[in-house]
Amino acid sequence: MKFPSMAEADGRTLGDEEVAAAERVIRSGMLNSVWGTEARALEREIAQLYGVRHAITCSSGTAALHLSVVAAAPDPGDEIITTPITDFGTVAPILAQNAVPVFADVDPMDGNLDPAAVAELIGPRTKAIMAVHLFGAPAKVRELRALADEHGLTLIEDCAQAWLTELPGGGLAGTAGRVGCLSLQQWKHITCGDGGVAITDDDELARRMRLFADKGWDRTAGRSHAAFGLNYRMTELQAAVARAQLAKLPGVVAARRRTAVQLIEAVGHLPGVRLPRHDGHSWWVFPVVCPGGDAPELAAHLAAAGIPARAGYLAEPLNRAPVWGVPIYGASRYPLDGYEPNSCPCAEALVDRTLLVVDWNENYTSEHVEAIAAAMMKFRA
Repeated sequence: MKFPSMAEADGRTLGDEEVAAAERVIRSGMLNSVWGTEARALEREIAQLYGVRHAITCSSGTAALHLSVVAAAPDPGDEIITTPITDFGTVAPILAQNAVPVFADVDPMDGNLDPAAVAELIGPRTKAIMAVHLFGAPAKVRELRALADEHGLTLIEDCAQAWLTELPGGGLAGTAGRVGCLSLQQWKHITCGDGGVAITDDDELARRMRLFADKGWDRTAGRSHAAFGLNYRMTELQAAVARAQLAKLPGVVAARRRTAVQLIEAVGHLPGVRLPRHDGHSWWVFPVVCPGGDAPELAAHLAAAGIPARAGYLAEPLNRAPVWGVPIYGASRYPLDGYEPNSCPCAEALVDRTLLVVDWNENYTSEHVEAIAAAMMKFRA
């Protein structure tokens, strides 16, 4: 059985609407968002969808996270607490601003930051907390926001895998912190190839992020550069395709939720597996936790049956990545001189032996779910 893939047309919602959007931009002659209209329209539409005052488009999800770190304004050597189970795009912006990532351990059942572990690591140089809504499951951002407010920190939400994830008590992932970051990369719920958006209700943080994304250019004062910045501008082509995709987003998430619930109902009774709560989940992938430690074996069994599953999600949690033993800028290791990442036993166990992920897609059918369930039941039998 062929499983739709986000690397191919059968696993994407790209169609005539996106073709028309791209043609509209090309025929206009204006592909640059500084003078075009598509990126600004996308910002308005995302701000309305999320109920926030500001949305700032940029070139990638990593760029959006860089904007969020700029908004938090760490001094060189300041610390930002984050999770070791995430893409390196979460951590690279911290280093880019000469800040230090501090890794806190995670909940062993969903891989999201453990607020108690975060609380233990807050110190005099802590500037921000960067939470990731891993795989589309809502992180404990209400508790993390309370911690951040108590200590005068900025809470950043990495929602790259969590479009329309719903938070307990109401609201969408990305709106509990001071900045939320979204990704439009090829493998996300919706895509324009690459692209990102930072959202916030804070006027000053929005000003900082918009300046940084546009080379520090104060567009109200002629060719005047008001601050240091990079060119992280989204193109009009990206924005036009993203707008067509955004209209399809509710249907994408609803379809993923429907089949995810079917799989939970089919295999939730199996011994030796823990499945996610589906409340609010947007199902970027379908994670399975095997507390007994045989996730690699189950993943191999599923893969042999033709199911797109893999163990661990990462080769290693980021606190064990080789990058911490090499220079950062030139021959210098600043700001990581003497740096040793924290041990994160729960995260390390998840990646090494208890976590597997099954690729998920809005175009899965009940037959796809039945095939996955049958393979899981056969393994457990």
